[in-house]
Amino acid sequence: MTPPDEMRNHDTTDVVTPDAPGVVLLVWDAPNVDMGLGSILGGRPTAIYRPRFDALGRWLLGYTADLSLQTEDTLEAEATVFTNIVQGTSDNVRPWVEALRNVGFAVFAKPKTSDDSDVDEDMLQHIDLRAGSGRLAGVVVASADGQAFREPLEDLAHDIPVTVIGFREHATWAVQHDTITFLDLEDIPGVFREPLPRVSLEYLPDEGAWLQPLRPLTALLTSR
Repeated sequence: MTPPDEMRNHDTTDVVTPDAPGVVLLVWDAPNVDMGLGSILGGRPTAIYRPRFDALGRWLLGYTADLSLQTEDTLEAEATVFTNIVQGTSDNVRPWVEALRNVGFAVFAKPKTSDDSDVDEDMLQHIDLRAGSGRLAGVVVASADGQAFREPLEDLAHDIPVTVIGFREHATWAVQHDTITFLDLEDIPGVFREPLPRVSLEYLPDEGAWLQPLRPLTALLTSR
């Protein structure tokens, strides 16, 4: 996977040569995926429930190869993880960022200075940049619900394949969409080391299922 040339400033203009291959672009909304995963787990993910980006990268390469065969065009995969960095956490986050880069993912990191300093607009600008280059052949957005990207993705879906990767519990709109393909993150082979302990009211087994509390009952004593 080829990291973007404009990692430090993704508002620059692509220089496109006539024979440049098309790009299948994956953007990963780390804060939103973490929030969705935490909702399923009922807390902060442990190591066994953290997504494996090498498995995600292999899926993206396979998807790009399939799309290349369908379109009879030469396509290359490109992937970027967008994340916020909270002040004082850089030492903890640095190994994860370096691991992503070693796998072949670019990383766009932005300081988390306020509730409004998320990365949604940066992701949309990055998608727009690739679309404006004339090379964009497919888009994959990984986000727990993908709701922030719905309208731009619907516009793109008129011309190119668009996929949303997320959690079916949170992305009902994408699951039911006519022109956008939805893929549950857990359905990508090898992304999770263990099955997620998810129970959805929409997909209950015939024998029923237990939904465990998200916090201990004694938390009521300290939340007054």
